[in-house]
Amino acid sequence: MFTEDQMILEKKHIELNHCLKKFASLGVAFSGGVDSSLLLAAARQVLGARVIAFTAHSEVHPAGEKEAAIEIARQMGVQHVLFASGEMDDPAFTANPSDRCYHCKKGLLKLMWAQADALGVQALAHGANLDDLSDFRPGFKATEEMGIAAPLIEAGLSKADVRGLAKRLGLSNWDRPAMACLATRIPYGTPIQGSALSRIDKAEAFIRRLGAIHCRVRHHGNLARIEIDPNAVELFAGPRIRGQIVSKLRELGYAHICLDLEGYASGKMNRDIGHDS
Repeated sequence: MFTEDQMILEKKHIELNHCLKKFASLGVAFSGGVDSSLLLAAARQVLGARVIAFTAHSEVHPAGEKEAAIEIARQMGVQHVLFASGEMDDPAFTANPSDRCYHCKKGLLKLMWAQADALGVQALAHGANLDDLSDFRPGFKATEEMGIAAPLIEAGLSKADVRGLAKRLGLSNWDRPAMACLATRIPYGTPIQGSALSRIDKAEAFIRRLGAIHCRVRHHGNLARIEIDPNAVELFAGPRIRGQIVSKLRELGYAHICLDLEGYASGKMNRDIGHDS
């Protein structure tokens, strides 16, 4: 017997399947995160071999993300196309304006459409959910301009719905923490450099190995501001873990290391432009 919440989720699942049936063929922008994984799994169930996963990779993505996406697509038995994105060659992106994500997404989607057209794929979709609409996301403008469908939003799925349905469908990454582009760790207006992205990625990987579930290392030049789960702030401020972090981040080139007492919050950098999520 389903509970009321389970019945609501099942109705949204049915609606998602209905949204996907309209596509003769579909390419899914696939990062390996839970949102795009659910979309890909649902599309695979509805469309079978008429769905293809497209994954972009570059130095703005955390290490290991591409490999995780490859493994998940393999588990689903979905054709998977990988391509290099060129945002680091685009001055409109590396200058890091507040609409940075628009420039990145627009260029990436042009490349993805080229791949899709070559394979005869007639439509593209991305894994945005309802909760994404509440944050400042200039990349959405690019998806609209490039004709990218958003079936999870169309079906009324929130982030909690996505995780719940992903768990029900047996997806191995249903509880995987969100992993945003590394450029989101750099304040708007500060130019994006590959060396900074590499330092951020290594710092976050080290902190996650110490037990942090959510982790962001906000890069302020030679100062690292660490955001972790609010309920873990006290533990990480203790002398044992704190000492390990200070040692590692100094090794990576940070002169000043501080722990954000508020803890991790998605989109926190947007507060500087009046878009507090």
